[in-house]
Amino acid sequence: MDHVGSARDRNGTQKRPRLEDVAARVGLSTASVSLVLRGVPGPSERTRQRVLKAAADLGYQVDRTASTLASRRSRLLGVMVDIHSPFHAELVEHLHTAAEEVGYDLVLSTLTRTRDEHTAVETLLAFRSEALILLGPTAPANALAALDNKAPVITVGRRIADAPLDVVRTADDDGVGQIVDHLVELGHREIVYVDGGKGAIATDRRRGYRTAMRRHGLDDHVRVLTGDHTEAAGERAARHLLDGPQLPTAVVAFNDQCAIGVLTALARAGVAVPGEVSVAGYDDDTLSRLSCFNLTTVSQSAREQARHAVTAAVERLDQDRTEPREVVLTPHLVVRGTTAEPA
Repeated sequence: MDHVGSARDRNGTQKRPRLEDVAARVGLSTASVSLVLRGVPGPSERTRQRVLKAAADLGYQVDRTASTLASRRSRLLGVMVDIHSPFHAELVEHLHTAAEEVGYDLVLSTLTRTRDEHTAVETLLAFRSEALILLGPTAPANALAALDNKAPVITVGRRIADAPLDVVRTADDDGVGQIVDHLVELGHREIVYVDGGKGAIATDRRRGYRTAMRRHGLDDHVRVLTGDHTEAAGERAARHLLDGPQLPTAVVAFNDQCAIGVLTALARAGVAVPGEVSVAGYDDDTLSRLSCFNLTTVSQSAREQARHAVTAAVERLDQDRTEPREVVLTPHLVVRGTTAEPA
């Protein structure tokens, strides 16, 4: 005799397991089973485990479309993510965990070299995202404020002073300052900064470098090279330094990707790191932790940023909070193998 999960119709075709089948297996109402499968608080842990096991045994999958139509809520948080950013990938992993804990799921929309923020956001809205979590957006503050009228907007990583929006970020200027402090304590004076281009994040990190250098009396040694957030920018900046009359003793890059580009160009030129030049990045992304790079960097606490971003979204959606809130986390220096005393 077939089990419930193997039920067949009159033509002998195996039927897809239904919510009723799961309920019958555990001896509960379909309403109780639905609460568990939607992650809604209420059922006991023992009940939750029984339902999840029965659903897995039967091969039951939640029909999200039907659930959405029935409740008129999608319980989806839309996330805009730069596909080229390892740090964004790590944020998304933590966002998934934080969202699932409160009964929400994520819809991702990517930024690429040919897909801009407007397109990414419109996709999220088309999928009925109830709130938008935007990772490092570059759109003007007034555009983000207008978007907040369509769905609650939570910006992650970027300071926004000119619009009443929810913001979760770290103190970028302080983070870069910590790198400069570390290098100066090691004895460095010729410390070059590879910039991150336009935008509030790049502005804050650049300011952090300049402020820290001046705090240590190194005004005459301030030097900022044009760059952006890519490995290619780091390589270009390093080649520029290699073509100069004398290398600095240390290079601070806008982010870890840019720093890895610097490391690559220096390695090709036979320049020892940290023996001849110390290098530091920013973000503490997954690449920076690889033994082949072992990069000194600054951690932005991806897990904490994700948790605060989801909390902000849920407060706006479920608790009717209307006042904007800014959460500023303190970054911390992570010293690895690419910085040392100058030769």
